[in-house]
Amino acid sequence: MNKLFKAMIFDNQLSLSVLETTDMVNDAIKIHSLSPLAAAALGRTMTVATFMSSGLKNEGDKLSVVVAGDGVGGKITVCGNGRLDMRGTIENPQCDLPLKSNGKLDVGGCVGKKGRISVVKSMGLKEQYSGTSALISGEIAEDFTGYYAISEQQPTAMALGVKIGKDCTCIGAGGVIIQALPFAEEKNLIEAEKIINSLKNVSSVIEEGGAEKVIRDYFGGIEYEEYLPKPGYRCLCSREYIEKILISLGKKEIDEIIAEKGKVEVDCEFCRKKYEFTKEQADGLFGL
Repeated sequence: MNKLFKAMIFDNQLSLSVLETTDMVNDAIKIHSLSPLAAAALGRTMTVATFMSSGLKNEGDKLSVVVAGDGVGGKITVCGNGRLDMRGTIENPQCDLPLKSNGKLDVGGCVGKKGRISVVKSMGLKEQYSGTSALISGEIAEDFTGYYAISEQQPTAMALGVKIGKDCTCIGAGGVIIQALPFAEEKNLIEAEKIINSLKNVSSVIEEGGAEKVIRDYFGGIEYEEYLPKPGYRCLCSREYIEKILISLGKKEIDEIIAEKGKVEVDCEFCRKKYEFTKEQADGLFGL
């Protein structure tokens, strides 16, 4: 199940978001045939992108996140909107590396330590918001903490995790994200940092009892609400959308593709659905 809970903590001086994204990661594994390492890297990125999408003001607002590092996984791309329709892809879905000395997946090696995070938000304004920051460790949580500090000047702490079982399915995924309000006291910031540092096993806690267990075990009896709509892996591609892309390429380029291959084939990178256009269908797009 995918869930997002929000609350205010420490005398309403910090905001708390707790996410459970296990089903979302399993959908990504199934669609892209992900290795455990690729699933962990993409899953962590989809989790933080889901949180970012929940901050969009309108359902039609859009978010795009690209993590471009020098690791074996290649570029990671995740898109979402205000309805929390999330989808993502990783350049090398079958990438693999030896486990780290602590027995955990080497997500930092998958993502890489050199590269950048790029975020674009389309919120119905004339100009899109865009922000970027350098990768720090490739472990995703530390990198996006740095992104928020540099690009959005928002003090943020987060713990993200994806746990993969023996049958290569996700058995626990999600995260905890805490952000400080401008008037937050130093003592509360320190306490929040201590909690985040103790959440290295967040995916195991989610496996045991979901996002609710994370809240109970680490934040006690606070009041919290489930954020709606529920997040999920939902691709928004359609034949009409693909037609617009083909039209934007221009008739000359489309004709060259048809001359070479006999038809136009387009694969959606997020859901792997195939779209085919014969010469007659392609001509029809241009009113012929």
